[in-house]
Amino acid sequence: MSGGSRRTARNRGRPPTIDASDGKSHRDSRPVDAVRKVRSRDHGPIRLMDVSLKTLLWLGFGFLAFISVFLLISNHHWESWHESPALMRLRRVVTPLQASKMMDLAQFQGEHKESLYWGTYRPHVYFGIRARTPQSLIAGLMWISMRNGQYFLRHVCQDSDDLSTYGWKDHNGRSYGRQLIVDHGLSFTTSFLKEKKEGSGFGGDWAVRLDLQNAKSIVHEGNEETTHLFFYIADEEGNSLNVKKQLFETRDATLLAFGTRNDIGGWELHLDSQRHVDTHFSGFRTHHMHNLTELVQGTLAFQARRTGELQLSDTIEESSNVVVIQISTVLPAKLDIAFVSGTNMEGSLVDQRLHSLTGDILSTRLDEKQKEFEDKYLRYFKLKDKVDSELMAVGRAALGNLLGGIGYFYGQSKIALPEGYTQKNGDKFISYWPAALFTAVPSRSFFPRGFLWDEGFHQMIIGRWDADLSMDIIGHWLDLINADGWIPREQILGAEALSKVPEEFVLQYSTNGNPPTLFLVIRDLLNGIRSSKFSPQETDEITDFLKRAYVRLNAWFQWFNSTQSGNDVNTFYWHGRDNATTKELNPKTLTSGLDDYPRASHPTDEERHLDLRCWMLLSADCMHSIAELLKMENDVTEDYHTMVKQLSDFEKLNQMHLDDVSGAYYDFGYHTEKVRLRWHERNQGTVQKELIRETLEKPQLKLVPHLGYVSLFPFMMGIIPPESPVLEKQLRLISNRSTLWTEYGLRSLSRTSSLYMKRNTEHDPPYWRGPIWINMNYMILSALHHYSQEDGPFKVTAGTLYQDLRSNLISNIARNYHKTGFLWEQYDQQTGKGKGQRPFTGWTSLVILMMSESYPSLQRRNS
Repeated sequence: MSGGSRRTARNRGRPPTIDASDGKSHRDSRPVDAVRKVRSRDHGPIRLMDVSLKTLLWLGFGFLAFISVFLLISNHHWESWHESPALMRLRRVVTPLQASKMMDLAQFQGEHKESLYWGTYRPHVYFGIRARTPQSLIAGLMWISMRNGQYFLRHVCQDSDDLSTYGWKDHNGRSYGRQLIVDHGLSFTTSFLKEKKEGSGFGGDWAVRLDLQNAKSIVHEGNEETTHLFFYIADEEGNSLNVKKQLFETRDATLLAFGTRNDIGGWELHLDSQRHVDTHFSGFRTHHMHNLTELVQGTLAFQARRTGELQLSDTIEESSNVVVIQISTVLPAKLDIAFVSGTNMEGSLVDQRLHSLTGDILSTRLDEKQKEFEDKYLRYFKLKDKVDSELMAVGRAALGNLLGGIGYFYGQSKIALPEGYTQKNGDKFISYWPAALFTAVPSRSFFPRGFLWDEGFHQMIIGRWDADLSMDIIGHWLDLINADGWIPREQILGAEALSKVPEEFVLQYSTNGNPPTLFLVIRDLLNGIRSSKFSPQETDEITDFLKRAYVRLNAWFQWFNSTQSGNDVNTFYWHGRDNATTKELNPKTLTSGLDDYPRASHPTDEERHLDLRCWMLLSADCMHSIAELLKMENDVTEDYHTMVKQLSDFEKLNQMHLDDVSGAYYDFGYHTEKVRLRWHERNQGTVQKELIRETLEKPQLKLVPHLGYVSLFPFMMGIIPPESPVLEKQLRLISNRSTLWTEYGLRSLSRTSSLYMKRNTEHDPPYWRGPIWINMNYMILSALHHYSQEDGPFKVTAGTLYQDLRSNLISNIARNYHKTGFLWEQYDQQTGKGKGQRPFTGWTSLVILMMSESYPSLQRRNS
């Protein structure tokens, strides 16, 4: 994952608390108005100036002169805007590729489209539901947690909430999920079920089961604490929602809210409880769904100060499009919330459908869905004889969290303008076209949005579970390709996604790429067809998918081939490194996905990046394989075949990147090891110290001697012949405890590297300079498995290392999960302890493929 925004995004303050201690009465007539009231600035009285006629004339001439100069400059600026080649190119950046859209394929219409309409597609909140439509009806859950005598409102996933655990134990990616949340004294399960029955509107109905328990070790009899939950429903389109106040005055009343929409017709939201609950409500009119927490929190704070009670106001603004229902109960409690659509249609059978979504029938259906999930999990990943029950539970949680972390986003990416240009309104960006993205997310708390680098690894898992679902996700990504063949590498679409990203990291740069990891999934699909893994119908659908995808994948490949190419034929380097920095010890390569992994100390266009060369080989091989499958015969197909041969040329690879003595592969570029950061004083009114980079030796054009993940890319991709002595040296490097090997997985950077665990700036700690990352370890494990199956003199050694590395990785991930309740972004190479962000159920979920020993074939047919 790209590290720049991630590390900054960690620094968020604790959520504001709800102060219920002040019982003073306030006389404001409308609590909602009071919450939204903004204090006006007192500018004081208007003062008149005594001025002469001469002064006024001079002021007038000066003003006219200023306007003239301004217009002259402005006209010149906007003439240059229209004529600048850079900005003409920028127009192409925000122009979609002229090709048939992936999501218009017949396989993504009809029943498929309707079956995925509703889902838990709001991964950034602890529990949220929406439809796959730009302006959806959305629903979600909030609750009050008490710590140190203060009240906190939980809603958006935040590490600062310090929950003991939260995450999906089961989720099938479509119609069912079960999540456990433990927030200090409160433990509860949120279950989701979706069904399509006779009479329902488009997409069907859904139900939420909230099963609440007291997590405290000691509960004093007669000392029952009230738990406050807030379930809301909101219409992003702005349609008015309705609530009947009188219904809350009776215990057996179930209707919470109702309304109507064009997509699903009439709808109703109902509550069913096995015990008495107190309910209150508030209705708001707003288009800012990312501020719902503040709306509810502000209303509660106002009410607490005014009445001394922690409850909503039982008021509704005119034309409210948000209704929040407060449900207060003592523990234990079980609540069912049912949503039925199509209620205004004849024969809608609302009562029957409600009955099937609550109570005992809902319990039965949830049990059935859980068993279906467990059976499919065991069947698809074949874990029964490979791992014990404890490890199977970890793998199931990894899968459930990955599928439960799929989100639907809609909006426009912000693309940075060329340096020196701004829009008339002062914006330094131009907007991509409005687009939807259906995607898995790396981390619900820190990165609840789409990352191109991560997505390929996500789909290696999801594709094995549900190929149709995976192709749907890949299709959404491919539809984001522009006229130049570029895809923005980080997708921040919509106000809710924007609210989680610091402003300085929102802009995307059209010169910057990211590893084309989607080809990892394309390779899996192609291998599946070759091995007859799919049914005839599935094979036909995958073939149709690849036929349409070929045009878009070709444009994407050509973008890399033209914009990331090096000076020599078939050499490549990641563009976007800062060659003028004075602050970074080694200029970062964010576009590679490996962020601060050390490259050449002095970036130039002479660089050759080994990892990008290998990504290009994978991509070219996939493109030629698709052409073979589709029986395409043209010059482009032959070009791909030729490129595969050239990039897999072992002797050429060794000439460019191999250190013969150590058997390690390295980048190439202008480099010196004699670079350091040293404190310098600067005087700007006050004396301040800052770390400045110093180069103590002239850099030379040579191999960059930093052993780590990049060095192993030819090994990961299976380029090294199984009989080559280079393979033996690679296995020695991997198994050497002084370089890469640990009891918890392989380090990202060797202990012998001069930049091992070194900070890159004063505020930039090591990221890919030592810690253990699961995506790269999975690829290395795949290669070890490959070479352990290939005839050659090093087959046994590869097999032994494979077994040991697999055991180390799985046991450490599982140990951390059982200890902390989470999967982690990375793991400490000295202690094995989880580091970085959590929950991180993106590519760390690859542990399930390690458990099931599911690896891609590294055989190339075209070399």
